[in-house]
Amino acid sequence: MDSYDDRGVTAGRGAGQVPGATDASEVPKGPEDPPGPGIPSGGIAALSLPYQAVAALALAVVGVIACVHLGMVFLHVAPSNTLTKQNGEAIDDWVYPEFEQNWKLFAPNPLQQNISVQVRAQVRTADGQWKTSDWIDLSAQDGEAIRGNLLPSHTVQNALRRAWDFYTASHDNANKPNGMRGALSERYVRRTVMLRLAGLDLGGKVERIQVRSETMWVKAPPWSNEKTNARPAHRVLPWWPVTEADLPEGARRASEAAR
Repeated sequence: MDSYDDRGVTAGRGAGQVPGATDASEVPKGPEDPPGPGIPSGGIAALSLPYQAVAALALAVVGVIACVHLGMVFLHVAPSNTLTKQNGEAIDDWVYPEFEQNWKLFAPNPLQQNISVQVRAQVRTADGQWKTSDWIDLSAQDGEAIRGNLLPSHTVQNALRRAWDFYTASHDNANKPNGMRGALSERYVRRTVMLRLAGLDLGGKVERIQVRSETMWVKAPPWSNEKTNARPAHRVLPWWPVTEADLPEGARRASEAAR
């Protein structure tokens, strides 16, 4: 049993300790005191004045760009008005092609067709014979690449579709160009198709290609009286000879030579 001296201090404990106290190493530490007034705790405030100015300027630039982008996209999808008429070219230059908006899903007359782009090739075999491949459904390949992919490639989703839309917009129903962009759209389609065929073994060197679209009407729902045609409709383009510029390697070399 501990004894007490005349000052009420336990004799069996260390000098200067009060009853019930423990060693300093056994005393639990409380939460650290918060920084005093005027002492930065982190963030921009912890930076020096020049860096604070740079960070504030960077945030301001990002904010301005975000506001401009939202404004451009809004004007792009908004009905025709004075601003869009006066600045239509600038708006299109900002939006296309990376930020293109397609609102047909919510339009009064949404898309009711499935359009797939297909290609077949004429190849020259090693023994000099000609061979024509079966039709290859490039749109189906894109669908397989996208299905189940949480982060599908923007190129896989849109490159082939945009190439075909570009071609149909610049050609009439007889596949005759209706403007200055006809030849450009044809090169666009050929290069896109040859990029896909480059990874396939067709039994020889591709000399010519033929592209077609297959349009299938979406079946009407059971509650609708609308009748849809179940037969596919095809738009077949003429045979195109494949040049060196249509191949991925040739296009790359042409791009490097133009620099």
